Amino acid sequence: MLKSKIDKATGFEKRFENINTVVFENSNEASKAVAQEIATLIQAKQKVNSPCILGLATGSSPKGLYAELVRLHKEEGLSFKNVISFNLDEYYPMEPNSINSYVRFMKELLFDHVDILPENYHVPDGLLTKEQIADYCHDYEAKIEALGGIDLQILGIGGNGHIGFNESGSLQNSKTRLVALDHITRVAASKDFSGLSNTPRTAITLGVKKIMEAKQVILMAWGEGKANIIKKSVEDEVTNQIPASFLQEHNNAIFVLDKEASSKLTRINRPWLVEKVIWTDKLIRKAVLGLALDLKKPILMLTDADYIENGMSDLLADSGPAYDINIKIFNKLQNTITGWPGGKPNADDSNRPERAEPARKRVLIFSPHPDDDIISMGGTFMRLQEQGHEVHVAYQTSGNIAVADDEALRFARFVIDYNEKFGIKSEAAENIYQKAVTFLTNKKNSEIDIPEVRYIKGLIRKGEARATSHFVGLTDDQIHFMELPFYETGTIEKKPIGQEDIQLTMDLIEKIKPHQIYAAGDLADPHGTHKVCLDAIFEAVKALKPKSFMNDCWLWLYRGAWQEWGIDEVEMAVPMSPDQVLAKRHGIFKHQSQKDGVVFQGTDAREFWQRAEDRNAETAALYQQLGLATYAAMEAFVRWHY
Repeated sequence: MLKSKIDKATGFEKRFENINTVVFENSNEASKAVAQEIATLIQAKQKVNSPCILGLATGSSPKGLYAELVRLHKEEGLSFKNVISFNLDEYYPMEPNSINSYVRFMKELLFDHVDILPENYHVPDGLLTKEQIADYCHDYEAKIEALGGIDLQILGIGGNGHIGFNESGSLQNSKTRLVALDHITRVAASKDFSGLSNTPRTAITLGVKKIMEAKQVILMAWGEGKANIIKKSVEDEVTNQIPASFLQEHNNAIFVLDKEASSKLTRINRPWLVEKVIWTDKLIRKAVLGLALDLKKPILMLTDADYIENGMSDLLADSGPAYDINIKIFNKLQNTITGWPGGKPNADDSNRPERAEPARKRVLIFSPHPDDDIISMGGTFMRLQEQGHEVHVAYQTSGNIAVADDEALRFARFVIDYNEKFGIKSEAAENIYQKAVTFLTNKKNSEIDIPEVRYIKGLIRKGEARATSHFVGLTDDQIHFMELPFYETGTIEKKPIGQEDIQLTMDLIEKIKPHQIYAAGDLADPHGTHKVCLDAIFEAVKALKPKSFMNDCWLWLYRGAWQEWGIDEVEMAVPMSPDQVLAKRHGIFKHQSQKDGVVFQGTDAREFWQRAEDRNAETAALYQQLGLATYAAMEAFVRWHY
């Protein structure tokens, strides 16, 4: 299946891509295709009574792959008895039964569910003494060599281009060894370890040399968050600063991507440079805005020569001259700007993003975590409320895992002090406090919080969300805490979206019957909470589509503190004055548990209010650079059609 897709690659594509690259609509389809490739290999080896040597990876990318392999075993009889596997890496030090060990990861996702022999799977040992590591790594490679090498190596890719834990700077002939983890890698992993301070600094990894010696390599990457590093790995020069780029020199390497991870590849992002295209309105807008930004020119200053010199002569021939194209794109971009996100009453709305009628709309803002609403669209949130719309906000999850342990203790202690001050006798409250203290005092890294601690953390975030909504002007009956079941595991790893999550979402939409729905449209991590929450909304909206009230309901997507919509994608841009920027900041400050040291900081050292302000200012600056009006900040939205 992968081979047939690769054979369709054109010479034009290969001019830019130095590695065979296959793009699927989504990670689910891609994972199934890779699983089928593995199954075919296993079965071919079985026919000649030969072992199948697999190199396996961990992380979020192969989860769907392992789920499909388990399905193939249980439903289609795929046997793993002839499989011998070697995992790429393991944190060091790491106990095999730790919640974050790769031994546990592999057992829970694959090994315990198929018939692979226990003596046939190998994961680097995280319990060795440092003196033992060198000999162990030598023996690990020797086992692979004795079996004739790896038949198929599965890889993911880190944000800095690492493969395995071969970080930036790793050499192509590097061997299996103990490595120091890059700061970027540790920050990315910190969400699994309840913060950076608890995240391992070292790991044992298979070397680049052994990866390059594998007979076939499949690297999988999902989500927009991987798009930039994929482009660098596939299209730019080979460099040890991006170890994944070494695969350009492998004679049988394939990158398997979903649509989002491929979005920066030249043939996807700028297809007119690769082949003759049909110039749709969407593609014209993307090309012209990209050209203006590349040349640092306002749209109306672009010339015929600019188009011709940058591979867009076909567009000139179809729709030119440049002046006419420029005017059309300028007007379309200008029409995205509105100070009336709910529509402007008694106004011509033919060129506005939203309808003028009904003048007072029912609005439902979905917030995946208890602060995404104010961080991502706080200015628009306040504008909708100020302009007289009936605004509801729905907090989809409790966000309890993002509260630090000392915050939980502080609030539990407050309850005890409160009771003492007002003479309230509560043995139950005292017992809960003592239970929380005992647990947190003895808590091991990444140990799952007991229910009492989770509930306390959830109540903290609930109170902060309510305070923000009151700050905006909402009453309690306009604030909805959904606590979707998929989230409530107590760990970073969540359950898949379920029918109960979808039904709860449907019930709320049907209760409010909104004219507008706002939802977080983050696609950076297809397995992240934002994406799962979005999928629940999509499924709910599609199921409710036959209802008459849905004919008047529009769904607008905002983005979180991590990234923004591309300028060519924006369909509504809501400007903010300096005073409105400050008001939004004060709303974000209501989330005190998320200030001054966030548990899940990500790779960005700025606090969420700083990220939001910078991102909104950058959006406004792009509009200004393209020749539009100057604003302090802007929030951007894309409409989803169902």
